[in-house]
Amino acid sequence: MTAPARPRTSEQLIRAEEPVLAHNYHPLPVVVARAEGSWVEDVEGNRYLDMLAGYSALNFGHRHPALIEAAHRQLDRLTLTSRAFHNDRLAEFAERLAELTGMDMVLPMNTGAEAVESGIKVARKWAYDVKGVPEGRATIVVAAENFHGRTTTIVGFSTDETARAGFGPFTPGFKVVPYNDLAALEAAVDDTTAAVLIEPIQGEAGVIVPDDGHLAGVRELTRRRNCLFVADEIQSGLGRTGRTLAVEHEGVVPDVLLLGKALGGGIVPVSAVVARREVLGVLGPGEHGSTFGGNPLAAAVGTAVVELLETGTFQRRAAELGVILREGLTELIGRGVTGFRARGLWAGVDVDPALGTGREISERLMREGVLVKDTHGSTIRLAPPLTITAEELRSALGALEKVLG
Repeated sequence: MTAPARPRTSEQLIRAEEPVLAHNYHPLPVVVARAEGSWVEDVEGNRYLDMLAGYSALNFGHRHPALIEAAHRQLDRLTLTSRAFHNDRLAEFAERLAELTGMDMVLPMNTGAEAVESGIKVARKWAYDVKGVPEGRATIVVAAENFHGRTTTIVGFSTDETARAGFGPFTPGFKVVPYNDLAALEAAVDDTTAAVLIEPIQGEAGVIVPDDGHLAGVRELTRRRNCLFVADEIQSGLGRTGRTLAVEHEGVVPDVLLLGKALGGGIVPVSAVVARREVLGVLGPGEHGSTFGGNPLAAAVGTAVVELLETGTFQRRAAELGVILREGLTELIGRGVTGFRARGLWAGVDVDPALGTGREISERLMREGVLVKDTHGSTIRLAPPLTITAEELRSALGALEKVLG
């Protein structure tokens, strides 16, 4: 009789991954085994405050009771049919998501990158069928320093050489302009332009918030030049910035919204293209699809996510706690922090390079029981669950002050 395997330590588990996992990530040396709310626990029982929230996939915290209950109920009934058949959960999910976002139609997918790829296809199809762009000539204007995913099409229009190098040749049809530059955008748009695809706030670049009025300017330009405004709200949407959508801060309504991450509640991958009927209506049977897109389990969890957002509670919390976040970071300016950008419960924090790289600061915070993620240079990102308490948030800011002291 084989003896039961002894539990492995964090060090042993990290070492065991090395020969069998592709090295496409460089995670912090913490091995999470359990989680609840804003907290995670490693295999040794050490607790950490999660200030990353799965890049906004965990906006409602780990294992939110309403989302876990929805998943459990659905697991006992039906998990997958494929879209070869209808399922009894999909209509309500699409209806409520369309209503929440003020749009007409929903194209359900799984990952954020799939939503972006789907949005690109829809924009091109609209350009040919509706705008009248000659076949094969449609272009899409994007912003430098963007992050829309990791597929070959998407990294082809990335300006991050780490993401691009070694993966060509790339899909043509994209024009890259500086972010937050309306004049450059105007110059790039022409009769072949199907869409302008941008993040209302650039996450991976360091939580870059555009100038006031920029998004309204993009909306006016795209309407005037008869092309689509496609807003990638995969990280910025669903409560993160203090509104349901980041574009709402300027009262802007794009033609197409790309959603993901928080839409699956941290339980299953759920994404969607949400758009006006005259845009998504260009798709016909067989022209696009996904075996798992719109599956009953995803639809059940996604509906529960929409229910949480319909209350407005999480949007209000992000706005109110965002004040505490901004105030705490302002106090650290000149004391290790050289600058920051924030909206709601989301911030990119620039640390004095003399104090360490973003990775080194993240490792120091980990030793203080706080988990964050670095980005370029000496910048770290803060994106806690929207369920975090004021006391927990102040504790995290205190830890940051300590490691910078």
